[in-house]
Amino acid sequence: MTAPVAVVTGAGRRLGFHTCQALLERGYQVFALYRSTTDEVEKLARLGAHTLSADLADPASVEQALDDIRNRTSQVHLLVNNASEFTPDSRNHGELARQAARLFQINSTAPMMLMAGLADCLRAGCTSPGTPTLVVNITDIFVEKPNPKFAAYCASKAALSNLTLGYARLLAPDVRVNAIMPGPIRFLPDHTEAEQASVLSETLLAREGGFDSVVQQIIALLDNYFVTGALIPIDGGRRLA
Repeated sequence: MTAPVAVVTGAGRRLGFHTCQALLERGYQVFALYRSTTDEVEKLARLGAHTLSADLADPASVEQALDDIRNRTSQVHLLVNNASEFTPDSRNHGELARQAARLFQINSTAPMMLMAGLADCLRAGCTSPGTPTLVVNITDIFVEKPNPKFAAYCASKAALSNLTLGYARLLAPDVRVNAIMPGPIRFLPDHTEAEQASVLSETLLAREGGFDSVVQQIIALLDNYFVTGALIPIDGGRRLA
């Protein structure tokens, strides 16, 4: 049997890398899209992933990645739009407009381009009735409760959330489209102890979820063919604080 095909963006580190690892262990043929070469990218290549350099801030680079994927496979069974850029709003009005345009391109327009550009491949991956293929968009709990210091970022993720619902309708019944809304999964190295403590104090389960908490939900969505148009929080209850 031919191995199922997955496309994962932001594969060079953190959640994207762990997602690719889990899919390779499941027997997937993985197209791992990354912006900058990292040790993790090199490890994925050694494990058998097809690693593709793509700058999601550049529409031409996204189109080139789409061409590369479509030239290598006619079927895609899973697309994970994971890549993201997270920056606080600039205080300079002129810079803020440029920043917002970049955030929307990376966080919402590029995922839309990938969903649209791979739509035929995703439909072709649905080889029998009742077994639709899957798109998972990684959004954020800030979609529902935006942080005013990151207003442009939050708006770009809200756009991706809305695109999830739109494409769930557009690609049904052959393709399912869902979103995962992470909360405090894994702190960045530059988060101070005080910042970490503040976030965890607002998290009902009072701890980080770890990358596996999101990867497990992706796997659960793969295994459950009756879920589409869902926006699933994986946040330890922080959105309720």
